[in-house]
Amino acid sequence: MGKPRMTTPVLVIGSGLAGCITSLTLADAGISVTLLNADDENQSMNNSYLAQGGIIYKNQEEEAGLLEKDILVAGRKENSINAVRYLCKHGADAVKDILLDKYQIDFANKDGELLLTKEAGHSLARILYVGDHTGKSIMDVLKQKVAENPNIQLLNNRTAIDLLTTQHHCKNIQLKYSLKNQCIGAYAFNEKTNEVETILAATTILCTGGVGQLYLHSTNVASSIGSGLSMATRAGATVHNCQYVQFHPTALYEGTTSAERRFLITEAIRGEGAKLIDDNKNSFMKKYDPRADLAPRDIVAQSIVEELLKTGEPCVYLDAANHVKQNIAKRFPTIYKYCTEQGFDIEKTPIPVVPAAHYFCGGILTNLQGKTTLERLYAVGEVACTGVHGANRLASTSLLEALVFAHSTAELIINTRKNSTRLPKKFHTIIPDWENSTTNIAIDLALIAQDWATIRNTMWNYVGITRTTKRLTRAYFELDALSKTIHNFYTESPISKPVIELFHGCQAAKIITRAALQNKKSIGCHYRKN
Repeated sequence: MGKPRMTTPVLVIGSGLAGCITSLTLADAGISVTLLNADDENQSMNNSYLAQGGIIYKNQEEEAGLLEKDILVAGRKENSINAVRYLCKHGADAVKDILLDKYQIDFANKDGELLLTKEAGHSLARILYVGDHTGKSIMDVLKQKVAENPNIQLLNNRTAIDLLTTQHHCKNIQLKYSLKNQCIGAYAFNEKTNEVETILAATTILCTGGVGQLYLHSTNVASSIGSGLSMATRAGATVHNCQYVQFHPTALYEGTTSAERRFLITEAIRGEGAKLIDDNKNSFMKKYDPRADLAPRDIVAQSIVEELLKTGEPCVYLDAANHVKQNIAKRFPTIYKYCTEQGFDIEKTPIPVVPAAHYFCGGILTNLQGKTTLERLYAVGEVACTGVHGANRLASTSLLEALVFAHSTAELIINTRKNSTRLPKKFHTIIPDWENSTTNIAIDLALIAQDWATIRNTMWNYVGITRTTKRLTRAYFELDALSKTIHNFYTESPISKPVIELFHGCQAAKIITRAALQNKKSIGCHYRKN
């Protein structure tokens, strides 16, 4: 019996907000989509789902150009002006047309009037929210819509291994002489059957999320290991701004034990008035920035690190009890519930917090319609570098960026469907099936765990919030050596999800480290002491 193969007009890899909106928009236009989800259908989890704060909308009193200014200030003017202006021009309409009107997300309102909140870096309140679980509320609706759509084939428990390209994988020697390299699908591991599927596609869209789990402490879900960054780089697509990894200033500190992910304490709490204090209950942010607790994330995270170095304490504290005027349990129910379960009464005592790896501001270089430098390959969401974020992301722009550019990408494919949704017949037989390792060596999970520990400790200590030439140089050489060892391990071991993820993760860590080492300009969330 032959190995599993399939052909689809559009392959979307990743089922967060970017993946769902892209898939739904295409499907509603009559285009068949195959959507890969790395998790079980009952346990699907992604960073979009975890988003607490909200999504930028509009304030009726806002002056023209003010949002653009706030994004550029936060991004240290390293942003793409065109991308920022596109987001500002189309953002509010996308939120209204898609989330409010089409999918009827129940954002916080009073007597039918939408409520807006303010977060760090914003000049005024312009952010829609649903309690402190905005992402969950959006994703619950989108997941249901995806499940109901007859034009979407949802494949669960699939881990993408490699992008298929005409120059790297095809058996036709003549195509290898073409200057134009084309992405025509992906190899994907089916965790249920332990088989590698060859999925051919006229259009492939990466929506694989971020890189937070490359670090020892992160707010991200387990799948955020830079798989899309790794695959796209190997396939030959251009990546950009990979040195810019944003650390969220306030993740719950639950002791020195490294959890799978740190629980996020949303920036919206500071937007509602909470203040960062030290062990002696003294507010300290004014010392570092005139915007104090509402300074952009990179400044707040770096300030907390400086405080911890001065005091020797393991964490600082976020005082909501004495500064937030709203009912904390009602305004932030998810945070209140989780903290209470961990023994913290945040209505009476300050919350212990530390920074954690949170958001990747770089990624696969795209235009305003998600196109990459590799023919037939698109990227949307955190895996993409549209240029919106520059050197540091402004709060609550992540969901908006995913929404706006998912829609623009889908619209481009819809408008050019004759060329973009049909894979030429000559490509149907040129890609060979995946060749499994011929060895029967059992996977040694202890080796995988140790390699991950090395990657995460190296990234946290040397490629973290504060960077130096010596740290980055050591990190690069250590990761380069580890990469060679893992490559041999990868080719000799039976294919499995843990092996695939380790391979992706090490390559992504090396890409980020190389970018950080090469960029000697200290700016935004790439903070170099020397």
